[in-house]
Amino acid sequence: MSDKIHHTELAQLDQVIQENMNLLQELNHGAYNHERIRDYLEKITATKLDPSVEVRLPFYTDYGRNIHFGKNIFINQGVTLVDLGGIYLGDHVLLGPKATIISVNHPLNPQERRGVELKPVHLAENVWVGANATILPGVTIGKNAVVAAGAVVTKNVAENTVVAGCPAQVIKTI
Repeated sequence: MSDKIHHTELAQLDQVIQENMNLLQELNHGAYNHERIRDYLEKITATKLDPSVEVRLPFYTDYGRNIHFGKNIFINQGVTLVDLGGIYLGDHVLLGPKATIISVNHPLNPQERRGVELKPVHLAENVWVGANATILPGVTIGKNAVVAAGAVVTKNVAENTVVAGCPAQVIKTI
């Protein structure tokens, strides 16, 4: 997928988006065990998930097919993954309640604003993202890093660091 999608190209994605919206609606309004939740997520992502992946409901995504799960991942309730540009979750990633990861943006030019710009987000092994944190398009979070609750991450985070604030700044090294 290119790094930009224009309005006409979005229409081509509509079938997958509609199917996954229906699956998400079912998933978020049912009472399911971890295995059944993973079954839904495998349909949404069109990939096989490791049995160690645990997702609490509700769970939100705009597309679903560009989420890539490692092993031993825990996603708490209310997490949103805007994944059209690609979201890569390494092994042992923890996502706190209502964390948001965004891999899509819109052009600043008003004449192009209905189009989208895609920039993948990568969370390396052992990353912990706190409650209500937001990670913006194109960001890579390094191994063992921590994103504090409520942080807005606008640029890459080095491994073994803790970031906090808006925009997120390094507050300590682990």
